Amino acid sequence: MKNYKAYCFDLDGTVYRGKEGITSAISFIQRLQQIGIEPFYVTNNSSKTREQLQEALIAVGVNAPLEHIYSSALVTAKYIARNFPGQKVAMMGSDGIRKALLNEGIEPVEEEPEVFVMGIDRTLDYTALAKATIAIQKGATFIATNQDIKFPTEYGFLPGNGAFARLVGEVADVEPIYIGKPSPAMLEMIASQHGFTKEEMVMIGDNYDTDIMCGIRFGCDTIHVNTGVTPTSSVLEKEQQPTYVIEALI
Repeated sequence: MKNYKAYCFDLDGTVYRGKEGITSAISFIQRLQQIGIEPFYVTNNSSKTREQLQEALIAVGVNAPLEHIYSSALVTAKYIARNFPGQKVAMMGSDGIRKALLNEGIEPVEEEPEVFVMGIDRTLDYTALAKATIAIQKGATFIATNQDIKFPTEYGFLPGNGAFARLVGEVADVEPIYIGKPSPAMLEMIASQHGFTKEEMVMIGDNYDTDIMCGIRFGCDTIHVNTGVTPTSSVLEKEQQPTYVIEALI
């Protein structure tokens, strides 16, 4: 395998499943750190802040600097600030997207939004879904942090933000604007902020439709690991192949 300067790891299904670390990935990351390469972490999970994601990594044995952690919440908030300045924004989600919006000077509203942003919310109820569909039917621009239908945990697969965004979109008859992977936005931000070329970067992940397609759309090399959402057998049937297809990082 080629050597890179920027190893960009997905988290759920690549570095850990729920609260359980994936041993092969953690060992690989630690070996990179030992030779002076600090990896990056690129997650569609919008529920956690950078600090909370850092704590989740520490809990499985990975010490990651905050500035190397990128989430769909971070990129979504920057997208809204840039493209909808001054507009009223309502949100569904958790600490990650709320703090990211506040960091961009956006105070979420409850009534008459012009933009509705949807991130994963594990306390979701019917009323929240109903409010979202009504706001969007009234004309609010519908933005979703990511389109992951499911994500792997130590218990099995659980519904992801994309499952709920699809539900709301079907009811409101509006296709959401998706910001997270497979959009290359997070990789573009890493390249810009840290001064890497595409040839120096590699995207590593378990989900072909998000992680691998993110790398392909960005134009860097990709590594698919058979530790999460998309099995190797399905990946090998795809028209656009990852640079490397492996069982696990060793």
